[in-house]
Amino acid sequence: MTFLWQFLKENRLGVLIGLILLIIVYLNLPQRDDLDRLRSIGEEYDVRILRDEWGVPHIYGDTDADAAFGLAYAHAEDDFATIQDTMVAARGQLAAVYGEEMAPNDYLVQLLRLPEQAQREYDALSAETRAVLDAYADGINYYAARHQTETVAGLFPATGVDVLQGFMHRVPFFFGLDREVIRIFEDDLPMGHSEAEAEGGDHGYYPGETGLYGSNVFAVGPNRAENGSTFLAVNSHQPWSGPVTWYEAHVHSEDGWNAVGGVLPGSPFIVVGHNEHLGWSFTVNNPDLVDIYELEINPDNPNQYMFDGEWRNLEVREAEIDVKVEERFALGVAEEVLWSVYGPTIRRPGGTYSFAYAGMGDGGIVEQFYHMNKAENFTEWYSAMSEGALPMFNVGYADGEGNVFYAYNGMLPIRVDGYDWAGVVPGNSSATMWQGYVPFNQLPQVFNPPSGFIQNANSSPYQTTTGPGNPNADNYAASLGIETTMSNRALRALELFGNDSVIEWEEFVAYKFDTTYAEDSDVRHAVDYIVEAVNGGSSITGQARDILAEWDYTVTAESEGATLAIMTFYFLNKAPGVEMNASELVGGHLPEPLIRSSFQQAAEWLSYNYNSVSVPWGEVNRLVRGDVNLPLGGGPDLLHAIYGDFKPTDDKVKATVGDSYILMANWDEDGEVTSYSVHQYGSSTMHARSPHYADQAPLFAAQELKRVWFTEDAVRDHLSSEYRPGEE
Repeated sequence: MTFLWQFLKENRLGVLIGLILLIIVYLNLPQRDDLDRLRSIGEEYDVRILRDEWGVPHIYGDTDADAAFGLAYAHAEDDFATIQDTMVAARGQLAAVYGEEMAPNDYLVQLLRLPEQAQREYDALSAETRAVLDAYADGINYYAARHQTETVAGLFPATGVDVLQGFMHRVPFFFGLDREVIRIFEDDLPMGHSEAEAEGGDHGYYPGETGLYGSNVFAVGPNRAENGSTFLAVNSHQPWSGPVTWYEAHVHSEDGWNAVGGVLPGSPFIVVGHNEHLGWSFTVNNPDLVDIYELEINPDNPNQYMFDGEWRNLEVREAEIDVKVEERFALGVAEEVLWSVYGPTIRRPGGTYSFAYAGMGDGGIVEQFYHMNKAENFTEWYSAMSEGALPMFNVGYADGEGNVFYAYNGMLPIRVDGYDWAGVVPGNSSATMWQGYVPFNQLPQVFNPPSGFIQNANSSPYQTTTGPGNPNADNYAASLGIETTMSNRALRALELFGNDSVIEWEEFVAYKFDTTYAEDSDVRHAVDYIVEAVNGGSSITGQARDILAEWDYTVTAESEGATLAIMTFYFLNKAPGVEMNASELVGGHLPEPLIRSSFQQAAEWLSYNYNSVSVPWGEVNRLVRGDVNLPLGGGPDLLHAIYGDFKPTDDKVKATVGDSYILMANWDEDGEVTSYSVHQYGSSTMHARSPHYADQAPLFAAQELKRVWFTEDAVRDHLSSEYRPGEE
C-alpha cells in the first residue's frame, strides 16, 4: 500500500511541510517510570503456566481474567516482538517505528476512526469480557516491564481497548478492505456506475497476506466414523511468520473456560480449536463485504455532498502521522480524512468516494469468541455464532454429542436491487444505504447431513457434502456474492470422504495429509495437455515429458513428476498477464501455449540447477528453520497445502505458507475428547536459541502429529516446567 504514501508526497507533503512544525520524537527514550510501575502487576493475578515437553503453554488460572493474563505472558515469552508490532499497527504508529513504507497503515487507522470506535465498543462490552481484555493487556504490560530493552518507547501500558482495537484493525484485511481502498486511489477506477440489475457472482480472491492461501475444515459424525466417534480437523492455512501466524495454547480457569487450539498474536481467546464439549475452525470465504460510493459534491462547497435532496457537510479531520526519518527522529505530517453518512471518505482528483464495510465500528467479535470458547453444547455455540459480529469465514463444527455442522458465516449486507454492487454506486441517496445484515440463521448451513460429514476448503457452500443436505443456491440472492467455485482441496475432500462409508481415525488423519490432485483440477488438465502436446525423446523437455507421463498426480517428497508439474505452475504463475490463484487450481482455463512454455522453463530450470530433470520434489521443496532443513511433500491447493517463496534465480522453494498449525480432535461414543496437533516449527515462534524453535518441524515434514495433553494430570505427566509469570 505504498501508493498512499506516494500520493501524500506528490499531492500535499510539499505544502504541508511549510505549514506544520517539525516534530522531534526521541524514539528510543524508554518511559521507565511507567514500565517500572507495571513490574508488580503480576501479584494481582492467580495463574500458573505449565509447559509440556513441546513447550506448549497450559495456562491454569483461578478466574478467566487470570487465565487471560497468563496466556498473554506465555505468548509474549515466545513472540513478544510480533505481539508488540500488532499493537503498534492497530494504534497507527508503524511509520514512527519503521519508516514511511508503513504510513499507509497509520493513515487507514485514522481514516477508519479505529481509536474512538474501539473505545466506544469497549465500553459497550460486558464486564466479564472487559475484564479478560484488561487482564490480557496486563499480561503484555507485565512482560514489557520485565523486558524493557525489547519495548517500543511510548507504547506501554497497553489497555483492554488496545486489545479490542487490534481485532477491529486486523479482521477487515481478511476480506480485502485495503484492496478496495486501493481501487479508490487507482487512476483507472471506473468513475461511472450502472443501475443494471446486479449480477453478483464470484469475486476475486484477495491476494493479501491473511487470505491468499486458504484453509480446510472437515468433520465426520458417528454415522460415518468408526465406533460412533465424531472427528474434527482444524486446519487453517496461514503464513509461517508474522502477525497472522498460529501459536498453540491451552487455557483453563475455575470459571469454566477450558479450551485448546490456535491463537494469533494479540488474541486473548482461542480462535480455532476445541474445549471438552465441542470444537470449531474457519476457512476464508469471499462474500462482497465492501461497497464504494461516489459522492455528488456541491460545486460551491467542496466539503458538502448531496444526500436525499439536501447538501450535507462532510466531517473533515486531519490525520497526524509521525514518520521515522532518522534513527531518533520523526517528521509529523498531516493528511485529510473525511467521513460521510456512508463512512470513511477519500477525496480524489476524479471524484470523492465513500466506502462501507461489514462490521465497520463493531467490536462485538471479542465477546463472540469468548462465548464460543465457553459454550458447552451446540445450542450455546450456535447462539454465540448468531451474535453476528464475525464479518466473514466459513465455519465447521463438531461436538461430543455427535453433531457436525457447517455455516457460510458473514455479515452479508442487505442491499436493494438495481445497482452493480461490484462497481461504484451512487452516494446521493439513502436507497444505496445497507439495510442491515442477513441474520445468521438465514445463511447457508448444513447440520448433520445424511452423508455424515461436512467439509469446506475455501469453496462453495452449495457443495459442502455429498447427497442431500446441501444448501440450495436458488435461496440466496446473487448480490450477496456467495461463491460457487470449488478448490482442488474441496473436490478431493468430497472424493475421499464421499467414497468411504466407514472412516477410521487413521484414515481421517491420512485424508488431511492427502497430496493428490482431484480429477477436475487444473493440474491434471495441464499435465494431460503437456503429455499430448510435447514429444518425448532425449531433449530436456522430452525427458521431462516422459517423467510427467508416468506421474500419478500425487505430490510426495519422493515424486519426480510432482516436481515438474508444480514447478510448471510456479513459472506459469509468473507469466506476464496471468492472474491465477495458486490456492484454487480449478476452472482456470489456462492458455495452453503458456502451459507449454512454462513446462519448458521448469525443465530447463531443473536441468540448470540439478543437472537433471529427474529430481524428487523434496530436494526442491524445503522446510527451513534455523539449522533445520527438511524435504517436504505437499504443494499448492492440496489438502496438505504447502506454498513457498520462489524466484527463477533460486535453486530451492522455501516453504512459507499453508498447512501450519493442525489440530485433529476425536470425541468417542461417550463424548470424551482426545486430540493431536502439530505446528510447522514449534512453540517458540521467535527465539532461535529455544529448544522449541524447530522441534516440531521433523514431525510436520513427516506428516505426523503429537498428542495434545488436555487434562492437568496428563500435562503434569509430560511437564517440562511450571511457574508463575515473572518467576520462570
